[in-house]
Amino acid sequence: MNFSNIAYTLSGLWLILSGFFAVPLGFSVYYRDGLQLIFASQIVGLFLVGLLLRVLTRRPTELTIREGFLTVTLSWITLSLFGSIPFMVSGSIPNFTDAFFETMSGFTTTGATILTDIEALPKSLLVWRDMTQWLGGMGVIALAVAILPYLGVGGMQLFKAEVPGPIKDKISPRISETAKILWMVYLAFTVAEIVLLMLGGLSFFESLCTAFGTMATGGFSPRHASIAAYSTAYVHYVVTIFMFIAGVNFALHYWAFRGKLDRYVKNSEFCFFVLIVCIALGLVMGARLVNGEIFSEALFRSSLFQTVSIVTTTGFVTQDYEQWPFVTQIILLALMFIGGCTSSTGGGIKNVRVLVLFKEMGSELRKLFHPHGVFPVKIGDKPVPENVVSNVIVFIALYILIFFFGVLAMAGLGLDIDTSIGAVAATLGNVGPGIGAVGPIDNYSHLPILGKWILSFLMMTGRLEIFTVLVIFTRHFWD
Repeated sequence: MNFSNIAYTLSGLWLILSGFFAVPLGFSVYYRDGLQLIFASQIVGLFLVGLLLRVLTRRPTELTIREGFLTVTLSWITLSLFGSIPFMVSGSIPNFTDAFFETMSGFTTTGATILTDIEALPKSLLVWRDMTQWLGGMGVIALAVAILPYLGVGGMQLFKAEVPGPIKDKISPRISETAKILWMVYLAFTVAEIVLLMLGGLSFFESLCTAFGTMATGGFSPRHASIAAYSTAYVHYVVTIFMFIAGVNFALHYWAFRGKLDRYVKNSEFCFFVLIVCIALGLVMGARLVNGEIFSEALFRSSLFQTVSIVTTTGFVTQDYEQWPFVTQIILLALMFIGGCTSSTGGGIKNVRVLVLFKEMGSELRKLFHPHGVFPVKIGDKPVPENVVSNVIVFIALYILIFFFGVLAMAGLGLDIDTSIGAVAATLGNVGPGIGAVGPIDNYSHLPILGKWILSFLMMTGRLEIFTVLVIFTRHFWD
């Protein structure tokens, strides 16, 4: 393990992060909120720290798999630490645990918040809060691989460790080109949503923050009431559409831009994702209608919005879904586990893993009747390698195991069972709002300090796809 390689790579990430603080600095200057010195100091200080570390270390010739895993994990921890400084120094979130929780929630696109009065924060700080989501959405490492040429030597190791999903689409032979293309598509959709929201009457500030939260499937909003603060159907539908887009494999969007729209219908995971959304929407609407609600456009819109918001792990809300029939909460809880597609900004287990699991279950059932038959698992027309199937099964088993122990830990800290389940499912799946005392109109401020650290760990573990984080705690990793 060459720690000099890791330190050099981290220094590059810190230099990149220092540059992004210029955005909230610009808003601070415009709104004259008194935080100009804080953001300016953050730019200079983080730049100097990164530059010093870069001078003291040597450029790596190659990154090993171990170094890649450790670099990715440390990058998300250190970026969250640096990102929390403006919250603490400004006094908006003076408590270190709360500031770190909020920032980790942002970078991991979880959207779980400890803030009880979001509008009270200076606008520049709210921009930074939403920008952490946007940077974490497509991946900080992916951004670094795209713009730092030297990471080409170990870019594949870093890219594999960060990008969600068991199957990474390599659009270009060069991993740096793949990362660059994905980020350009991501940026294009972000700009498009900003424009459409402004056409719907939102200010540039609100449009920017909402688009950051939408495309990252993060769910941070500049308004305490989330998207419910905007009562127009137009805004709700625009956000719904872009949440769905963000939950889809971005490689498919790239090919669509190239005129190959058939890639969507030919992609098994995309079709499965659409099927899950349609089934869940039908069940949610059906339960509400059976419960006595009258069918209307508003009922359809709110059901669609919450279904898409939860399955893409965005976490925006337009209604308090805990007031809906209890069965709808079970449906939404199940969607938190499924999550978005591979190579999207969504969290959760991912649709392709669920699809592979179903296919493997079908294959095993067929073997009961034909013991000597060979029934390979296929996604589309392509057989899935046995090692990938094994990886998927282990991943899902670990996910459920971590969820169980997480619920056990939170219950041990005194939380009721609903809140324990909701908090762990929402943070491990990078959703944000859960059920119980961390539901859509609640927050995480009342949780014990240890509980916040446990949930912060779960956010990072879920965002980095479990293996990247857990492997560091194994004896073999350090041999």
